[in-house]
Amino acid sequence: MPRGRARGYDDQREQILGRASKLFARRGYTATSMNEVAEACGVSKPSLYHYFRDKQHLLLEIAAAHVARLEALVDEVGAETHQPEARVRRLITAFLDVYAGAQAEHRVLTEDVRFLPPADRRRVLDGERKVVAAFADAIAEARPELRVHALDKPLTMLLFGMMNWMFTWLKPRGELSHADMAPIVADLFFGGVGAVRAPAPRTLDHRNGDSPCSSQETPSSPPASRRRPRSATSRAPTSTSA
Repeated sequence: MPRGRARGYDDQREQILGRASKLFARRGYTATSMNEVAEACGVSKPSLYHYFRDKQHLLLEIAAAHVARLEALVDEVGAETHQPEARVRRLITAFLDVYAGAQAEHRVLTEDVRFLPPADRRRVLDGERKVVAAFADAIAEARPELRVHALDKPLTMLLFGMMNWMFTWLKPRGELSHADMAPIVADLFFGGVGAVRAPAPRTLDHRNGDSPCSSQETPSSPPASRRRPRSATSRAPTSTSA
């Protein structure tokens, strides 16, 4: 009879996923070894392989879990009662809320899924396509004529372009938060620059050099000598789905 999982198995697995995602986001998937993941998680390398068969499996689980959270959000918002435009705004707010708390996982998804084998990459992309389709449906519900002219999907991709790359310039402790940016993104999407409403001012600790833009610098950023160059082929989630 096979042995059952040890108590705490799922908690340990989630901890490994979380710490590995931070390593991959900071150093890059290809530059991070399983030895480094094991050390960061405080487990032996053989113990690490008890949870994940190899580094590609670890990458797949990080990306797939993040996309699954986004799919669940789409379903959650879809189950709520909203007017069409309010539904799109709610989706934007919900997604940016998740992005704010999962910046490492989001960066891994945007930059490292290309290293997965084709079958695993398709699994992740299929989930992303479902998310894109849900946003396109919501946009078409708000503006039905856009679907007639096949503009609902391109506009969805433009919207994701605003949301998905926010991590490249929005500093975690800066003047603006993801929550501040959600209505700005929605206003800009629906009404253009003239519709954007400024958020209420917030107090900054200028002693720490806080600012809304940071050119990738965050408290967890590695020294310049260890930081990987940003690839010109990095893609935003769902960018192949249009």
